[in-house]
Amino acid sequence: MADRLALQDPRTQYPKPPFPEQPQGAPGIAGEMDPKPDHGEESYVGTGKLKGRRALITGGDSGIGRAAAIAYAREGADVAISYLASEETDAQEVVALIEAEGRKAIALPGDITDEAWSRQLVEEAVSGLGGLDILVVNAGRQQFREDIGAVSSEDFDRTLKTNLYALHWIAQAAVPHLPAGASVITTASVQAYEPSDILLDYATTKAGIVAYTKALAKQLIKKGVRANVVAPGPFWTVLQPSGGQPQEKVKEFGQQSQFGRPGQPVEIAPVYVLLASQEGSYITGEVYGVTGGAGVA
Repeated sequence: MADRLALQDPRTQYPKPPFPEQPQGAPGIAGEMDPKPDHGEESYVGTGKLKGRRALITGGDSGIGRAAAIAYAREGADVAISYLASEETDAQEVVALIEAEGRKAIALPGDITDEAWSRQLVEEAVSGLGGLDILVVNAGRQQFREDIGAVSSEDFDRTLKTNLYALHWIAQAAVPHLPAGASVITTASVQAYEPSDILLDYATTKAGIVAYTKALAKQLIKKGVRANVVAPGPFWTVLQPSGGQPQEKVKEFGQQSQFGRPGQPVEIAPVYVLLASQEGSYITGEVYGVTGGAGVA
């Protein structure tokens, strides 16, 4: 049949390791990665599932947050993205992609380890978008340390503030603005269930995100708002070469998955769309694992 969509072998659909060494300083720039990640810039096709919705995505400049932002705009949503000022190059690319769909884009540069800014960015998103229907708390910090003795108090504090404290501050500020039917989505990791020895602080926060979101879901359903977790496995994002993994592991990143490769951010975007959409109306307090076959429990 001429109109039959061609099947693709998921094992060979995207690049497989070995990849070149590519050290970057944190938080890194997605545009400098080799190979370039697929966030859906050309590949994601929307069908109007989020028409007229208003979304705030933290860490929306690159990686999974960028893929969600592109997908949401292609599904008809206006989107605000928060990111660090040093990620402005990536962020402006996302803004342009959102606006190319005829949707409103709000850029919110700032550091979410600052409680005042975490709360302010919500207010600016609500003001700029005219309300808030979808909250995606996705920004994260991951810096490997080979030994417990190398995890400084400063390391531990910054990872917890980025991954957990900011989640609390942002959610606390956003909840009063969320109407019945709204959706909160957080990003955990397979690390919450199968922690790596070099990611003590990161894995701890990801387990915390699962518990926090499940508890929050029980509160929010009382006002008709759903809350769920997405738990990725190895995804090819700038988090990895900018200190999230040693360079020798970056070279082989994703090889251990059953696909023999890392996931591309666009491959997880449909889960964020489902959980934000009316099609996910009976889903709350759940963890959606997209781990390349590793499982999450």
